Amino acid sequence: MTTGPASAVETLLRAQMADPACTWSLGSYGAGAVFARDPDEAARPLENGGIGIVTARGALALVVPPELRPFAYETGFNDGWSQAIALCLPEAACAMGGRTVLTEMGPDAAAIRPQDRAASLFDLGLGLRAVDACLRVADPEGIGRLQALAGRPLLASGDAGILRSLAAHPDRVFITRCGRIEVFAPGPDPAEAGSGPQSHVLPQLLRLGRTHAATAPIPQGWVPCGALHPAHPAWDRPGRPIPFDAGRHAAFALVLDAWGDPALVALRRTILAGQDPDPSHVDGRFARLAVRAARAQRRAMAG
Repeated sequence: MTTGPASAVETLLRAQMADPACTWSLGSYGAGAVFARDPDEAARPLENGGIGIVTARGALALVVPPELRPFAYETGFNDGWSQAIALCLPEAACAMGGRTVLTEMGPDAAAIRPQDRAASLFDLGLGLRAVDACLRVADPEGIGRLQALAGRPLLASGDAGILRSLAAHPDRVFITRCGRIEVFAPGPDPAEAGSGPQSHVLPQLLRLGRTHAATAPIPQGWVPCGALHPAHPAWDRPGRPIPFDAGRHAAFALVLDAWGDPALVALRRTILAGQDPDPSHVDGRFARLAVRAARAQRRAMAG
């Protein structure tokens, strides 16, 4: 895995933060929060000058622990490719609370907006290693309802109604060692999925006990606490096709050069140059996915 000083990581994060086409996520496989904003949406930086941004619908605040390492990669599939930068920590450095029952945490003193710091934070108790998935509640009635559920393992109850009500709660807070995402807006209408900050808790995926998708080439010993998805050359943020954007394509190539797996980057260059890779170099799932992504890019570049 490519390493680099914290200043280089911060430069990467701040540059992507300035682009409203970049989408951010924090969490684990099956439970996470997404921060996204529209190009014309009002947004302001963090009051303390940190790495982050606040809108009326949500907020993102990042920190850069000394061990934090970005890992950039592409994944090809039938009709295109995705691109991502995983934010990874060593296994020994990523652990959060690991609570397995709904737990009242007290006032959220670390809330991004000052007006939220007196509200009560409740850990959902998902038992995840790298993220605390929480609700934040200010009204006494809501606090009372959650206090009545405290001490219960919510997932083990199998109560889908509880999970639906949690997903729709206006203040969801996902916290990792590299920052937090806060979702102020209620859960999105299904027709508007992907339009702004949102969160998800998917028990069927949580039961697998994975830290990340099997298609992500995360080096052994590292755990992704979040990810960012820079502006895509062929899709807009909701996933609609756009004319191929050579500038975006070149920009992510620079990110791959700095933070990607050199072997996968070499495969990409070979294919984009119109050559066939040495079959001995396409010897695993991640190599095959990188080859598929590069071939999809060649098709997109050709119109």
